[in-house]
Amino acid sequence: MNHPEHILRTLDGHLLHATRLILYGRSALAIGYPDAPAEFHATMDVDAILPEVEMAAIEADDSFWTAIDETNQELLASGLYITHLFSDQQLIIRPDWIDHLVAVPMQGLRLLELQRPSTEDLILTKMMRIDPQDRSDIRFLLTHSHVNPDNLEAFLKAANIPDIAEIKEAFQANSQWLRALLSVD
Repeated sequence: MNHPEHILRTLDGHLLHATRLILYGRSALAIGYPDAPAEFHATMDVDAILPEVEMAAIEADDSFWTAIDETNQELLASGLYITHLFSDQQLIIRPDWIDHLVAVPMQGLRLLELQRPSTEDLILTKMMRIDPQDRSDIRFLLTHSHVNPDNLEAFLKAANIPDIAEIKEAFQANSQWLRALLSVD
């Protein structure tokens, strides 16, 4: 079963107006890549990025927050949920990430418009912690990206990193791991 798809269809049923949702995390991989491994479809939640430039309008949209609550309530018994709604300022991502969004087609949605960050930006979001699953996801994403040994340093330098010690440390460790993975000296 494709859990992210089920969650998103449930949310779509509760929305009252057209709404854009920018997916990230495993749900973005499951929905946003046709060749995603089945394990990505087993994720129990949907994570989304709320662009800081749109935050005032998002926060004022009571019907959106009601739809989120109703979705989580409807899915409670199944263990599925919409959970992490992060501002782009809380993630490792490029400053111009919003200019590189990719549409995520999903047939049969009424009001929900799905997008995901570029593959390169999704890689950056996976560098916020040192986690074997995130590193496995990065390996998958690298097969779809333009990140290579020649442009790796520019890619890493472009990242906006939240001013949180643990995230900075994880980014540094993951940067070293990524350099080694791509055989960059």
